[in-house]
Amino acid sequence: MAKLWAVIRREYLERVRTKWFVIVTLFGPLFFGGIMILPAYLSVRSMREARVADIRILDATGSGLGARVAQRLAAPTLQGPSPTTAPVDELRPAELATRESELIAQIQRKELAGVLVLDSGTVASGAARYAGRNASSVGDMEAIEGAIRQSLLTARLTSAGIDAERAETLARVRVRLKADRVTDEGLGGSGLANSIFGFGVAFLLYFSIIFYGQAILRGVLEEKTTRVAEVIVASVSPDVLLAGKVIGVGAVGLTQQLVWLLSSVGFYTQRAKIFGAMGIEGVPQVGLPSVEPFVLVALVLFFLLGYTLYASLFAAVGAMVGSQEEAQQAAQPVIMLLVFSIIFAQPILTNPNSRLAEIVSWVPFSAPIIMPMRMTATQVGAGEIIGSLLGVLLASVACVWVAARIYRVGLLMYGKRMSFATIMEIIRLRRSD
Repeated sequence: MAKLWAVIRREYLERVRTKWFVIVTLFGPLFFGGIMILPAYLSVRSMREARVADIRILDATGSGLGARVAQRLAAPTLQGPSPTTAPVDELRPAELATRESELIAQIQRKELAGVLVLDSGTVASGAARYAGRNASSVGDMEAIEGAIRQSLLTARLTSAGIDAERAETLARVRVRLKADRVTDEGLGGSGLANSIFGFGVAFLLYFSIIFYGQAILRGVLEEKTTRVAEVIVASVSPDVLLAGKVIGVGAVGLTQQLVWLLSSVGFYTQRAKIFGAMGIEGVPQVGLPSVEPFVLVALVLFFLLGYTLYASLFAAVGAMVGSQEEAQQAAQPVIMLLVFSIIFAQPILTNPNSRLAEIVSWVPFSAPIIMPMRMTATQVGAGEIIGSLLGVLLASVACVWVAARIYRVGLLMYGKRMSFATIMEIIRLRRSD
């Protein structure tokens, strides 16, 4: 036990003391926070800087539709407190093509942002066309489409003898649906929050396996190629060394994820202030997840067993190969098992009770990622959870046993890569005590 603790301590301290660990741990939350906040901020800024009033409207409808569209485009919500109204040219249909060509020439000379053409087809079916340098701006195009849509609706309501302003006021209904899960114990909290929580657990496991599993692989390969392993196994058995590596590197991952978890909680509690300071309104109100104690324990077990299963496989791969290039090739099957699990994430979140979700939840290599999403998105029977856990446990024990045998022999093999026949021979060999 003392030797195992010494290996764990060495693996842990060797990694947490590096500059990269500190940088990734501290700036990781900032990076992921930026991924979530920056798109919303840029979208709001793009809407505020929209130049939809710096266009010219050609109205050949004969109904004054162009003036109503220009008025809506100049609304303060789109252009700020002092809007500029887009000029409108009311033309006959025969004059439309000539005038449009003239304005397109002005756009090419950068004297105008764009031209909006409204004709009889706009009134009949809502069809309109726009040409401009900002045609690829999603915010500008949504603003123009919205202005045309509302103007047409107002015109049709008026022609039907309905007060357009009153109808528009009555139509402004904002629905906020609060979806709660119902379990055998009663209400189970926000369904959206639970789904996000389950996906977060699955993503953390996926990240841990990819990042720290490959760290184990590289560590084993480095010790093997530099002959450090020869010195280490003189005082520590290969089994203890393997266990120490898996546990020590796993502890590094848990430390990093604990920091990220606390940062996420801090961001969640201060989200309104952060979004408000950036001018982003309508912060999504997502409740906290409600997870039963049994499910919470199962989530932890799935995380630990899943990490152990894959980490032992990566360690075995590191002992099997003799170079970094061989390691990348040999690790592909292990990585494909992970990719296989992630492929099913979206359909399972959409329908966690489907037959596909149930089948994939029983596969030991995908259950640690799929089952956490199912358990938090819907109610899964205790028998199914326990059965899936037992399957992952047995697979983990088998993988650790196989990895230990490969590790024991492969750690001191140099200059060649193990063949499949050699691996099978190593597995069949009896261990001599």
